[in-house]
Amino acid sequence: MTRKLSLWWIPLILLLGAGYYGYRIYNKPHRQVASAPADYSLTASDLINAFEANEDAANTKYLDKLIEVNGVLNAVKKEDDGGLSVILATDNDMTSVICNFVDTPNAHLPPEGSLVKIKGICSGYLGDAVLERCVLVE
Repeated sequence: MTRKLSLWWIPLILLLGAGYYGYRIYNKPHRQVASAPADYSLTASDLINAFEANEDAANTKYLDKLIEVNGVLNAVKKEDDGGLSVILATDNDMTSVICNFVDTPNAHLPPEGSLVKIKGICSGYLGDAVLERCVLVE
């Protein structure tokens, strides 16, 4: 009888440990994009060329990494959810780098055609490279 009771504690402890681990991961704070140093710094064209040359290698290198991208501001779009998307031009007219801002820097954005430096977390490539939680680097 005592052996059966002691065997029930093992799964209970494992379940509580897994629950605590899941809680910690779920409530993990986001990486501070504005103050963190960039893992990579490159031009918008270099980022697109890396994905077009070998998407798997580029995903391994850049996915979920903080990237600082230099490029020409091609367009600014206001999203339905209140966010702002900045599109950076590349050498290829068919592709671009889309930078999604959470905090809209409307007052600080230079005019279209200006050279800008934007930092954000790379979320992949779907015909365009996409950076999330972007900030404008002064």
